[in-house]
Amino acid sequence: MSRLSVESSWLRQLLAAVRVVVVITVVVGLAYPLAMTAVAQVPGLRSRAQGSRVDGPDGRQVGSSLIGQSFSDADGQAVRAYFQPRPSNAGDGYDAAASAAGNLGPESVVDTLPGADDPDSGKQSLLTQVCALSRQVGELERVDGRRPFCTPDGVGAVLGVFRADGLTGTARRVVSLNQACPARPFVRTYEGVTVQCAQPGADYHQAVVTPIRGDAPADPKVPADAVTASGSGLDPHISPAYARLQVARVARERGISERTVLALVDTYTTGRALGFLGAPSVNVLELNIALDRTHPVQGA
Repeated sequence: MSRLSVESSWLRQLLAAVRVVVVITVVVGLAYPLAMTAVAQVPGLRSRAQGSRVDGPDGRQVGSSLIGQSFSDADGQAVRAYFQPRPSNAGDGYDAAASAAGNLGPESVVDTLPGADDPDSGKQSLLTQVCALSRQVGELERVDGRRPFCTPDGVGAVLGVFRADGLTGTARRVVSLNQACPARPFVRTYEGVTVQCAQPGADYHQAVVTPIRGDAPADPKVPADAVTASGSGLDPHISPAYARLQVARVARERGISERTVLALVDTYTTGRALGFLGAPSVNVLELNIALDRTHPVQGA
């Protein structure tokens, strides 16, 4: 094969490759995005394509209907005139750039108590987090915030029982694992043994971990979604039960009737997807914006 023939064949392959690149660039990089943009303008899809934006009472964008927000003050305390969302583990709360779950499961019942020289070194178990939040919500909403397996002071009611034969036998020593000294244990005795408070830094790994149910009602007044975060940490919805729990407080703070607030809750309650998937829910962000639009906080 002559040199001229080889060069001609190479040139044809190069031109073919260039044409392929140009065609793919036009189709994938230009035509497809333009087609998708056009489809996104179809009525019913436009709001979703724009990020499900939500406008405030003044017409300015304040967020997305798909991402929750915290309604708290600079100190992290709930603003009483607003419905409160569920907890969030995404960054400092509802941070879309840090979407994450807490990664704690039902076996997380024992706290890591802070050391005497480092009060920030401790870590709460999932049980204690739930107990503490339930107590806070109960105080905020003026209802009984007690839950099974929680102490009155809002930590997990868990005993460490040292038995004569390791896992079995007579109880020789009992420690309230989540109540650091000098706290008073939530029960005085267990199996005839005086219960001790826990010493930070002490080794209790040989104790049999024993959660105590206590006398809390089997059906707590504070719903589960009020004390647990969603998997993404971004869910803007709460259950209708949690929304209704907050109605009295919001009505009182805004100087309106509970019936008026309940009507708004019903308006922003969505049913199950396709009639059978998921559960009814209330979008907290949209509900609070509707409250500000129709019944703004007095003096705000």
